Parts: sequence; C-alpha cells; structure tokens
Amino acid sequence: MSDFKWTRKDLLSIYDLSAEEIIHILDTAEEFKKVSQRRVKKVPALRGKTVVNFFVEPSTRTRISFELAEQRLSADIINIATESSSLKKGETLLDTVKNIEALQVDLIVMRHSATGAPNFLAERLNCGVVNAGDGAHSHPTQALLDLFTIREKKGSFKGLNVSIIGDIRHSRVARSDMWGLLKLGANVTFAGPATLVPEEFRELGVRVCHNLPEALEGADVVNLLRIQHERQRSGFFPSIGEYSGIFGLNESVLKYMKPDAMIMHPGPINRGVELASALADGERSVILEQVTNGLAVRMAVLFLVAGCLK
Repeated sequence: MSDFKWTRKDLLSIYDLSAEEIIHILDTAEEFKKVSQRRVKKVPALRGKTVVNFFVEPSTRTRISFELAEQRLSADIINIATESSSLKKGETLLDTVKNIEALQVDLIVMRHSATGAPNFLAERLNCGVVNAGDGAHSHPTQALLDLFTIREKKGSFKGLNVSIIGDIRHSRVARSDMWGLLKLGANVTFAGPATLVPEEFRELGVRVCHNLPEALEGADVVNLLRIQHERQRSGFFPSIGEYSGIFGLNESVLKYMKPDAMIMHPGPINRGVELASALADGERSVILEQVTNGLAVRMAVLFLVAGCLK
C-alpha cells in the first residue's frame, strides 16, 4: 500500500476524486481481497463502528456486497429499507437520517433514486456517507470495482480503449466509469442509439458512436449496460427486439472484437437483449469477477472513510 493519506469522511462520486485517490482505493482493495482468500475471512478493522445500510431504492448485488464487506470488517450493522422506515409515514429524508445519526452511528451507506440525495445528506451530517447509487448520477463503488477488475486483467489504464455500450443517458455506472477511466488515462467510447447516447458527452472527452461494429473495433474492454426502463418516461427506441438486433452483443459480432477484449456488465443482465448468454458465461466474460472484486473495493472504501471520522 502507498503512503498516501486518505482525508475524506464521505465517498459521493468518482468525479470528486483525484487519480491518486482512486489508485489508493484500488491498492487498498488489493490488500483486502486477500482477506476473502483466507480460511477465516474477517478482520477487526471496523470493530466498534456502526454502519447503517439505508437503501431507498431496490438493490441486490450492491446491498449484499456492502453488508458482507461490513461483516468482514467486524462492524455492527443495521439495515433499513423504505418499507420499514418512517418515510412511509411522511417523514422527510433529512429528518429520518438525522434521527439515525442521533443514535451515534458512524457511517450511512445510502442508495436513493433522487440525484444528489447522498450529497445533500453528507453536507448536513457529521457521520460518514457512502453513495451506493443515486438516480442516474453516480455509482462510485461500481466504477471502482470496474476499474479494479480492468487493472487486474490489463495492468495499466494508459491508452486502454474502453467501450461502454447501451443506455448511457440513464446510467450512473456509465458516468462514474467515464470519470474514473479518463482520470487514469484510458480512452472511452459511448455507443448506442442516438436517443440513448447524447452528443453532449463528446464535450467531456468521450468518443460517441451509434454503430456497434465501430464501437467494438479496437476495444480492449467492452462494458454492456442494460436498458433502464425504470428511469425512462418515454420510448427511446421502437422495440427491445430491434435494439437487441442492432446493439446486442452476440456471437455474430465477435469478429469485430480483439481476441483479448474482455466483456463486463454491472448487472443485472437482460440476457438476449444487450448480451447473449453464451458471451455472458463465456471465457471473455469477467462479470462474476466484478462481483467478487466489489467486495474488496467496498471493504477498502468503508475502511478508508471510517478512518477519517472524528
């Protein structure tokens, strides 16, 4: 691990982080990944700390990964869902979380459908806040686990070509991955229908294309995103079948990919839509490795953020 000193009590977005901070998290996660390879998969790093997982939006991988990371770090854990909270009775989000903080908790891991909700709370709380995904805005730990997996497989980011394909418009993963990859020196391509890949992204240093073969050619990493129907208020393409036929990654388009290009997906996968099952489960896929690496990354984030609490 480097001698770099972490100074943030919150992790809210990749945009906020410097390249040095990102690398420090990845290096720390590398050490924590070794913990899960031991016979006894636990360390006392957060013993005496209380972490609240407050998921106001549904989640499987992220929620379970955070909870397991907290257990591996020996933290005390409280899980709260919207259905079991006073939000259902009309209490404001801030009042709910202020009452949670009054119980002397140390960290709140939050997922919310409203963009900026974790930032809003972090400015008003003394306890640490970790963003587990907010609207279409940010998903920092997903980006970090993607970066960790890419570094593990490819070694370096400098000059690496990464194509992210799918529903970019509504994707917090695409935005978070983009900032991380650009900060570390990779080249990023966004691809999909013009309605789902706005041209404005070019202004941020991203290559935009609306042709799958063009997006695949020369790519070292191909990251597929699902169509996020829950965030769409109108149709952005005629049909799922048409989308899959033009932008779905299947065996018929493998000829456009480099032999060593790897396939990623943040999950959940809509099999047969953005990604064929044969490729999702094939030798190029690192999807389950992303899930494994997510545990190490979240252990690292919790450890670093907790270390800055007063």
